[in-house]
Amino acid sequence: MRALAIAATGMDAQQTNLEVIANNIANINTTGFKRARAEFTDLLYQTERAKGVANRANQAIVPEGANIGLGVQTSAVRNLHIQGELSQTGNDLDVALIGKGFFQVLAPDGTTLYSRAGAFNKNETGQLVTVDGYEVVPGITIPTGSTQLTISRSGEVTALLPGQTTPTTLGQLTLASFVNEAGLQPLGDNLFQETPASGAPVVGTPDEEGYAYMKQGYLESSNVDPVKEITELISAQRAYEMNSKVITTADEMATIVSKNLK
Repeated sequence: MRALAIAATGMDAQQTNLEVIANNIANINTTGFKRARAEFTDLLYQTERAKGVANRANQAIVPEGANIGLGVQTSAVRNLHIQGELSQTGNDLDVALIGKGFFQVLAPDGTTLYSRAGAFNKNETGQLVTVDGYEVVPGITIPTGSTQLTISRSGEVTALLPGQTTPTTLGQLTLASFVNEAGLQPLGDNLFQETPASGAPVVGTPDEEGYAYMKQGYLESSNVDPVKEITELISAQRAYEMNSKVITTADEMATIVSKNLK
């Protein structure tokens, strides 16, 4: 019976859905995390009776046909790049983005990666880096003994150097924007990578039109909504149970047919 195979695809789809929801819930406290959503499409259809054609020669055109669907498949797992809430930290090196755009960081192999997590630090030379030690692009070095470090909403970094009475500009942070943010490849460690689907990055200055502005002393929290995820979890569980029931019912019907044919 086709119902067995169809219901099996439904159970597999809900298993994928459950895994996506589980990852969202696991990252509920991950800085800059963007929740994902599983998306599905129906599979091919088998035509039992074609529509729009004559059923027999010299007969009227059939207004409705008979098409039996063969189930469901996962079409995409979409990352939803929606603004997360801000969390105040009081740390001068923590920066939140409000709006569109990504920080640029330099991977060890020299490639540029992108992140919304602005929990920065300094390495042994005073250079601004991520929590994993990736250098922030463009590079900014904070001299030893600097005080009153300020990162403006437009990304300008200033500090009061030893022996000086007026702040010195240390550098300018920039942001990368993409035509299709959903096309970015998530790599883990709060990092994304450019792909042909995302398009090439367009680099600009924070607080300009189309780019986020920066807020020092804050971090962008995960955009996972616990209530929504629990609701999605219950929905996935119910759908899985219904598909399981279809398999049980189809198996019982097949058993009855088998007995009657003996």
